[in-house]
Amino acid sequence: MDLDVVLRVIAFVGAVVVGLSALQSLIAEWPKKGLDDHVTKVMLALLALGCVIVIFVAFGIFPGIAGPTKG
Repeated sequence: MDLDVVLRVIAFVGAVVVGLSALQSLIAEWPKKGLDDHVTKVMLALLALGCVIVIFVAFGIFPGIAGPTKG
């Protein structure tokens, strides 16, 4: 098994775990109305979006982002 495949699998698994916990926290935070709660919602949403981006990169869906090169 190649090193880049192992790293992509680790990134995928980590992104899934972190993304699911961020979404779970966002759902729990949703009914709150305070200003600090809104900031927390934005941060959790950005964390979940970042995890989606990591999953896309791990599968090579973004064509402009090159993976590790062999040389």
